[in-house]
Amino acid sequence: MANEKNDVFENFELGKALISSLEEAVAFTKGDKTKGRVRVYEIPTPEYKAKDVKRIREDLHMSQAGLALALGVSKRTVEAWETGKNMPSNSSNKLLYLVEKDKGIIDKLVSVR
Repeated sequence: MANEKNDVFENFELGKALISSLEEAVAFTKGDKTKGRVRVYEIPTPEYKAKDVKRIREDLHMSQAGLALALGVSKRTVEAWETGKNMPSNSSNKLLYLVEKDKGIIDKLVSVR
């Protein structure tokens, strides 16, 4: 009998937790971003090689100096990537990925006059 009583209370606590979770989900969908939990997962990005960097730059119709300015690196860094002397860092790979997938991002990073 004692075990039955504990099971009832455990189910009651589980029910309260479920109701609370649903209330948070409703509040979140109505715009209350303090409710609910968001899980962030990393999307794997490619490791760009020399030919990839050059292809992206040429697709954007940019010079090495222009791409360097947009990505926040030096012209020498872009040169080193394109010759295979160095590889882009993880953060640079992410920027290259974004620029490759949405060419309009460049317009938000640099202005051509």
